[in-house]
This record gives sequence, C-alpha cells and structure tokens, in this order.
Amino acid sequence: MHQPQAYRQIRFRRPPGATELVLIRHGESAPFSPDAPFPLRDGHGDPPLAAVGHRQAEAVGRHLASEPIEAIYVTTLQRTHQTAAPLAATLGLEPAVIPELREVHLGEWEGGALRQRATVGDPIFEQMMREQRWDVIPGAEPHAAFLQRVRTGIEEIHRRHPDQVVAVVAHGGVIGLILAEAVRASGFAFSADNASISRLVVHGERWTLRGFNDVRHLVDVEDDPDDHADATSMGSAPGS
Repeated sequence: MHQPQAYRQIRFRRPPGATELVLIRHGESAPFSPDAPFPLRDGHGDPPLAAVGHRQAEAVGRHLASEPIEAIYVTTLQRTHQTAAPLAATLGLEPAVIPELREVHLGEWEGGALRQRATVGDPIFEQMMREQRWDVIPGAEPHAAFLQRVRTGIEEIHRRHPDQVVAVVAHGGVIGLILAEAVRASGFAFSADNASISRLVVHGERWTLRGFNDVRHLVDVEDDPDDHADATSMGSAPGS
C-alpha cells in the first residue's frame, strides 16, 4: 500500500555564498575617571581592557577555539585587538582591521564622559534613551552616517568571505545597530554584554539573526574585588 510522503521540519542551513559572522563585543574596558579621560584615537575614546576584560577575552578564545573560523576582524580601537588576541593565538590567525565597524562617535561625550553622564542622570542622556539614538548627544555622529558606514563594513566582510565563518570583534553600539538592522527594529533594541557572542548570517541583502548575547562561556569569569572599585554604570545604554 502506498505510504504518503512525510516531510520533516526544515533546519536552517547557511545559503551558498553566505557569510556567518560571529559578532563578539569586546571585553570590559578600564573604568573612567573624570580626572583622566581616555586617550583618543582618531577622535574616539580608546581605553584598554580592564583586568576582568582580559579574563573575558581568554574565555571567548577558549569557547570559540573549535569553531571553523577562517578570519578575525577587529576595529581601530585597542579594546577589540586585546579581546581578539587569545582567539587569534589559538587559531593561528592575524586579525585584520575593519575601520568602518569602530564605535559610534559620541561627540562632546567622547573619552569616557558618557559613563559619567549616564550615572548622574544627565538630561541629555535621558533624552537619548527616550529617543533611542546616539545623535542626541552634542556633536555625535548622525544616525544615517553611522548606519551607512556599519553597513559598508559588513558588506565588505561578506564580499571577502563567501561560504566562510568569520569572527568580528566590535562594540556595543555597533553590534546593537547591526542586529536591529537585521530584524528591522529601531533604536536600542539590542544591548550586548561585554564579551558576549551574537551570530549573523549575511547573504546579499538578507541579514539573518541566528543568536544574540551568548554569555555561557563567562559563567566562571569572576571579578576581582578591585575590578569595580571606581567603575560607573551606563544603565541600559548599549554602547562603549
């Protein structure tokens, strides 16, 4: 007797020519002190990783060591280089710089001032959170310009790496923007933790979100009592 054909649920498979991006937010960076603003690189605050940030970077390297990653990208800012270093050493890869994925420029609040403004409840910070856009900050990068350069960076990585898995160590504001674009969300819909891992598949104009804010690898990364002695909070702001 003829049996009707059965159809299983379809599992996701990366389309031919697509690029899988393993998006890693850099580890926690050094605390900000108003008496010693972060050094600037091309106008952007460029703090190093804090001690806990280095431990987070080691955890990222261990977690991703067995994945078929064929390239690693970092931005122009040192916290991404330091976060990528353990993974790069394990995989024997030299990270390449993708300047388009540097953090959003914060105008008059560059150099770490955003953290202080967030903590004290600055009215402009509160407006920024209500409107869900960085360019409320005086002199900050316009949203359209930020979006355009980030899209350019993602498209360039996709062009270089069809059918490959690539690690991209970037920033909270950048990762939040990328994932919001993928799902057509607005504002600060995605806020990634330090050293978290998110996943995006890029196939031409189609961006598919496959994972967000994986922090399982950080469960055993403990803070030193001095790690947060001078730290300030950014509340729910997704950047830095």
